[in-house]
Amino acid sequence: MKKLKTFQFMEEFDHEQVVYFYDKNTGLKGITAIHNTDLGPALGGTRLWNYKTEEEALLDVVRLSRGMTYKAAVAGLNLGGGKTVLIGDPKKVKSEAYFRELGRFVQSLNGRYITAEDVNTSTSDMGFVAMETDHVVGLHGKSGNPSPFTALGALYSIRAALKVQFGDPTIEGKTFSVQGAGQTGYYLIKYLLGDNEHGDIAKKIYFTEINETYIERMKKEHPEVEFVKPEDIYGLDVDVFSPCALGGVINDETIPQLKCSIVAGTSNNVLKGEEHGAQLKEKGILYAPDFVVNGGGLINVYHELKGYNKDAATADVKAIYDRLLQIFEIAKVQDIPVNIAAMQFAEERIKSIKNMKPSYVKR
Repeated sequence: MKKLKTFQFMEEFDHEQVVYFYDKNTGLKGITAIHNTDLGPALGGTRLWNYKTEEEALLDVVRLSRGMTYKAAVAGLNLGGGKTVLIGDPKKVKSEAYFRELGRFVQSLNGRYITAEDVNTSTSDMGFVAMETDHVVGLHGKSGNPSPFTALGALYSIRAALKVQFGDPTIEGKTFSVQGAGQTGYYLIKYLLGDNEHGDIAKKIYFTEINETYIERMKKEHPEVEFVKPEDIYGLDVDVFSPCALGGVINDETIPQLKCSIVAGTSNNVLKGEEHGAQLKEKGILYAPDFVVNGGGLINVYHELKGYNKDAATADVKAIYDRLLQIFEIAKVQDIPVNIAAMQFAEERIKSIKNMKPSYVKR
């Protein structure tokens, strides 16, 4: 019997806690990973995926939760990083009871972990979770669907990358390839087509997607956006490649195919390995680290914890532009890959807050 590498992964990714849970009646089966709570409670969405093995699910949740720690720290939020993955077929397992059982589990963590929607879960699903716990965000009537805000953060990240790579942040006249058009990729394409405060319109956009419903929606709403086969998306001669689906797409096989100048997308864990950031640097491709780019959704739901104000949340999302310029400058000065510079940026904030001298202040 093959042993799971739980403690090995916890040590490798420096985790505080990994918890397994199961409910026989609903078929709920999942893992929650709490990476770091130095800045505050761990927040991260619940992803539902039909993982081939438990080890695949474990590796995904520990990598994703670590990314959430960095995402929150870089965004200047008082949050730690966590994540939940549910193992199952999204077309078969979802029900009210299923998500209410998830809510009871989240409640059992006593506020150390706050959840939200993610891949294959929705705002409506989180409504069922909220029936059993207060430790859930991204609800109807509050901050709602985080995808438009995640995409907005990606837009401002792209503008920052264009500023560094071409000396001008405007997207006018630039070409793009977007991988994934279901949620964040869909909204990003709308922004690139002119639905933005600057009125910039991309010269050309290509997209790929594996879900026929999303393909047909894009073709119907925006026929000017050209569909390409999934295997052809990497080799397109474009200014910006935006991965907005699952992670690990920048790897030994895809990097030689890339003809873009910038990689900036909303996917988590875009790089299959940290070494691939160095490979992009060597190739002269500017990489905008995923946990900086896709921080908009987290920033938006964080405002829900404080008392939601859409204008304030939007302003904080747009601030990703300046934060990313800082990270690009660190990478340039130290002559290191941008993904390493971003991790240093996040770790420095965590360390500085953790080491604050305790002193009594009456509130």
